[in-house]
Amino acid sequence: MSSPTKHFVNLKPNIIHTWLVNFDDKDEDAINKYYYLLSEDEKKRASKYKFHKDKRCYIITKGALRLLSERYLNIDARAITFDYGKYGKPDFSFNTNLKFNISHSGDILALSFVKEFDIGVDIEKIKDNFDVFEIASNFFSTLEIETLKKVPKEKQVEYFYRCWTRKESFIKAKAKGLSFPLDSFSVCINSDKKTELLETKWDAAEKHQWKLFTFSHQPDYLGAISIKGDIKTVEYFSFNND
Repeated sequence: MSSPTKHFVNLKPNIIHTWLVNFDDKDEDAINKYYYLLSEDEKKRASKYKFHKDKRCYIITKGALRLLSERYLNIDARAITFDYGKYGKPDFSFNTNLKFNISHSGDILALSFVKEFDIGVDIEKIKDNFDVFEIASNFFSTLEIETLKKVPKEKQVEYFYRCWTRKESFIKAKAKGLSFPLDSFSVCINSDKKTELLETKWDAAEKHQWKLFTFSHQPDYLGAISIKGDIKTVEYFSFNND
């Protein structure tokens, strides 16, 4: 991974930038710097977290979003304001063609930026202490469950997370929250490279309007990005303290 210039970042059309942040890499000086950037409402919310780790993650998430947005928008990080949709999806509260989405799991935060298009990102820390089919029966489509049943037992967790992250990123891009029927669309889970929508039951043609991407930050994490638009590539970067 590489890092663009420290200041303004030129995001070209049809390209996604995805930044990965390791919460454990951030020292207290960095936390204090991020906290300084937060709005008064964000500071109040941070103060309500019971556990220090949760508070720390919240501050880093909001601070990193502000610092990165500053680089793309050329606006002071403290002056940037946000709105939240009906189902909680964040967006800038002013007119801009820059779009973003956020996800975190375990010690990793993912922030994706793109111009113009609806975008959703999801990252998950991989665990294996659960019943794959018990969860799949509640959240996956019939087509996805049938595919999962054909997978060797030792591969089922891997395929489960492929499906979960791709579906979650799609729901986030649609900005419909869990009100969106999870069995009304299906994603490809047979490959860790080929990612696509297999069906969109409400509109058979919509599946062709979307592109899906999978990424792996380290062996025990898996992520996915869904975007409604013609994207040529996704570029990945590590975000450090400055």
